[in-house]
Amino acid sequence: MKWTDIHRIAEELADRHEDIDPVNIRFTQLRELILALPEFDDKPEHCGERILEAIQQAWIDETA
Repeated sequence: MKWTDIHRIAEELADRHEDIDPVNIRFTQLRELILALPEFDDKPEHCGERILEAIQQAWIDETA
């Protein structure tokens, strides 16, 4: 998975972290959760606030 796999990342996060409310997550915590995903294989420095916002919104949509 790469940073651009927004919906796939959101699905994985929703499956793995049912106890976390994506509405209230900090971007620093979100970034760490993404980097810890076993199938994630991209450079941490390729991530920006815009990507994290998109992933957060997709995660929110996934849990709605």
